[in-house]
Amino acid sequence: MSPLSLLILGDGRFPSGGHAHSGGAETAIAAGRVHDAATLRDFCQGRLHTTGLVAAALAAGAATGYDPLSLDEAADARTPSPALRRVARRLGRQLMRAVRVTWPGPELDDLAAARPGGAHQPVVLGVAARMAALTPYDAAQAAAYDSVCGPVTAAIRLLGLDPFQATAVTAGLCGDMEHVASQAAGHAARLPAEGVDALPATSAPLLEITAEQHATWPVRLFAS
Repeated sequence: MSPLSLLILGDGRFPSGGHAHSGGAETAIAAGRVHDAATLRDFCQGRLHTTGLVAAALAAGAATGYDPLSLDEAADARTPSPALRRVARRLGRQLMRAVRVTWPGPELDDLAAARPGGAHQPVVLGVAARMAALTPYDAAQAAAYDSVCGPVTAAIRLLGLDPFQATAVTAGLCGDMEHVASQAAGHAARLPAEGVDALPATSAPLLEITAEQHATWPVRLFAS
């Protein structure tokens, strides 16, 4: 295992396309539900423990070597919003391009061939973690971090939030991210015995609803 590989995956400069997505923060800010560092923290914490947990478990599952196509189908079933399914596959396709250059391997090639339109981003992330010799827990950590850093980065641009305050929000959620990653790795460990039913299906209905609304906006700063 190389901790540096985990740092590369989590680096905002890694060309995975995440910088163009707010993780639902744009609609939350427009509605006034997120307006400062405290409400941003609440938003990120809620996202982390719902859809973030699902993403982390999918990533951990893929990192164990479990069938990524089955995990991709499980991700579809856990994402009711068509807009969010499209976003997840778009991000997965972009991430796939980056990781196939960084950590090339037959598992990535097979997944790319089976899902030319893109597999769900957490599934690609988990396969990438496996290619980078990372553990399922590492993959879950990367997914948990991603579920927080997207909205935080977007809030800097959308709210003009002080970057120091934004970083404090992320740092303040480190314990939550570790807890979610541990939960996710535990779910993934049960995949061989229970199949995809072992994965969590925690949801955030408001994120699903607002994602559909956001997709209809004629003018927006972020793609989602």
